[in-house]
Amino acid sequence: MTHRRTTVLVVGAGPCGLAMAAQLSRLGVAVTVVDAADRPHTGSRAILLWPPVREVLGELGLAERAARDSVQPAALHYHLGSGGSVRVPLSEANAPLVLPQERTGRLLAETLAERGVDVEWGTRVTKVAPDAHTVTVTGSRADGSTAEIEADWVVGADGLHSQVREQLGIDFSGARFPATFLLAEGRITGGSGTGGISTEEIHYFLADSGVALIAPLPGGEFRISGAVPEGTEATAEQAQALLDERGPGGLRFTEVRTVTLFASDERVAGTLRSGRCFLVGDAAHVHSPIGGQGLNLGIPDTRNLAWKLAGVVHGRLDESVLDTYDPERRAAIEQTLQATGRMARQAVVGPLARQLRNLTWRLLDATGVLTRGYAPMLAGWRSHYPDVLFGGTDRARPRPGTRDPRWIPKPSDELAGRFQLITYGGKDTPLATQAAELADRLPDLAVHFPLDGPTEKFVLLRPDGYVAAAGPADRFPGVAAKLAALVPAPPSPAPTR
Repeated sequence: MTHRRTTVLVVGAGPCGLAMAAQLSRLGVAVTVVDAADRPHTGSRAILLWPPVREVLGELGLAERAARDSVQPAALHYHLGSGGSVRVPLSEANAPLVLPQERTGRLLAETLAERGVDVEWGTRVTKVAPDAHTVTVTGSRADGSTAEIEADWVVGADGLHSQVREQLGIDFSGARFPATFLLAEGRITGGSGTGGISTEEIHYFLADSGVALIAPLPGGEFRISGAVPEGTEATAEQAQALLDERGPGGLRFTEVRTVTLFASDERVAGTLRSGRCFLVGDAAHVHSPIGGQGLNLGIPDTRNLAWKLAGVVHGRLDESVLDTYDPERRAAIEQTLQATGRMARQAVVGPLARQLRNLTWRLLDATGVLTRGYAPMLAGWRSHYPDVLFGGTDRARPRPGTRDPRWIPKPSDELAGRFQLITYGGKDTPLATQAAELADRLPDLAVHFPLDGPTEKFVLLRPDGYVAAAGPADRFPGVAAKLAALVPAPPSPAPTR
């Protein structure tokens, strides 16, 4: 048996585990990554990288590479059968990238390797033994040997069947969504040009026979997916039948590269933190794939946790800040489950409900609600946290616990892990002076940006992009005191004899 030590052990090398490790490494935390598989995960799987994921990639220096390798759709196009169609434009603030999951994982693994961290493949966790100060994890290797890793903290990013979660005895309650989905990828021909399907839009065909997704992939391929009857076989013929029954007609699915069936669960872990262990991604929650919210929920788990954990490791933040991880992310999980559940159930409704659904979509389009509300919801801007970090400032605008494309933290490595305090009214106002003094007193925790403006007010952004606090100048002293309270108390002096 080999024995060694690390600061943070990440179990699981999917996109969430790799993103967690890369962010910790960027923040100067020693990290080890293990995975039960003997090689990197393959397959397209989750393909939509919405703005919260794009922000993390940007912070890791991967934005340009991800954009170069992906497709960026300009709209979501809903075809309502005989009821016409609805097109939801995607502004730059709301647009996702379409990138197969294996490529996302490869980008994250490469930047992690550049930071000197390699994934230890073929290490399956068999035991997780936490105590008051460390966690000892035992893993079996493919060659039959045993590894014992002692870590200060453990992050379980090992998916639906998480060994970390099971070893800790954490409940994973929920139910199977009552539908089976077929997914196929390949090339589409027929019609004119690209087969009559725009490569700049994600298409949803809401036909009488059911719903089908057709999404463009990098390299000129498409993904088609939809709920199918029990007993359907995963064949190219069935993929073509789905396209014929629910698509626009006249299209042929050629060069089918992959076709598979899958079901989805809706489950949430009973707790996202157990002492020195945390759960992120599919180890913490799973839901319907409709809406492409998988990585949009999982990678923000890691973004929420990384800055807090790094702050505790480096002594900048009191350990109590880690208590906010579960309630904040649980709120986001519940919001996403409600949204994806509604979208998924629309895919399997009966004839009368379909008519009502199509009418509702046309009304929402005519009133502009889809552009103003639906697109930002999918893009993650409607996700919000309870105000558990500071508390008592929920009447402020922008509201604490929310995200807004107008306030996105600057992604430089120099500012990583720090709160960004923006004041308005000029750099010579009493508010700006107080803010500058606070930043000077807590240089490892906050940085100040004074801006011009007609009134004195402030916005305090957390390292993960959420609003921590905001308001007029007279509220700032209370917020400053709460920010300072996040710093650990100095250790008590040793008793003298």
